[in-house]
Amino acid sequence: MTRRAGKPPPRTGGKPDRRDVGQQVEGRRAVRELLVAGTRRVHDLWLSADAENAPILDEIADLARDANVKVRRVPGIEVDRKARTETPQGVVAFAAPLRTFELDDVLAVPAAFVVAVEGVTDPQNLGAVLRSAEALGASAAVLPRHRAVGITPAVTKAAAGAIEHLPIAFVSGIPNALEQAKRAGVWCVGLDASGDTSIFDVAVADQALVLVLGAEGRGLTRLARTRCDVVASIPMQGHVESLNVSAAAAIACAAIARSRAASA
Repeated sequence: MTRRAGKPPPRTGGKPDRRDVGQQVEGRRAVRELLVAGTRRVHDLWLSADAENAPILDEIADLARDANVKVRRVPGIEVDRKARTETPQGVVAFAAPLRTFELDDVLAVPAAFVVAVEGVTDPQNLGAVLRSAEALGASAAVLPRHRAVGITPAVTKAAAGAIEHLPIAFVSGIPNALEQAKRAGVWCVGLDASGDTSIFDVAVADQALVLVLGAEGRGLTRLARTRCDVVASIPMQGHVESLNVSAAAAIACAAIARSRAASA
């Protein structure tokens, strides 16, 4: 039986959950994916007039024109001033807010593989987690509305376009979201260094599940941990005792994707 996670239907109407929901997109790969996905309107595109020639910049300009997006060729210093990241790579786009999804919708997807991120405050880490999740087959991500970074330009750039393809649901708190997942018949698998099961041996990896990742440094909160059905860890073979959340997320998502492929 193939266990391929589907995608929930897009949410229509309503307003974005946060101030930062991906409206400003910076970096070549992130902007390219924004235009390729075509899931939200792009209002304006700034390109550095003095950037070195690169095929991806030409592709971005062509995609923008095909989508009737206004393209501004401005000095690189103006792009840098407009940017909210240190290295926008000569391109900044301004778009409608990212569509968000209801938690019920992402949990209802057959064979759901949802990545929940609790309290990550580093935008590079969150962006990398979302990139790994999308690349390794996650059907959605769940993020808290408070005490965590939103979908800022830095997150969007680090995600390298993943947010255009990975449905995201914002919730008031991850522990409550886990309770909701359990009521929906979805397994909750926490990732923590003290977990007593190897992430490579999680028996429910091929079933509908939420993979729960904790914040930098402290890991899972006590409440989130107690609401997980399984707490797994990554077996460490070297002298380093831990990995940062983005590296751990990549390994855990790959382990789950491998288990699902083996059971297909």
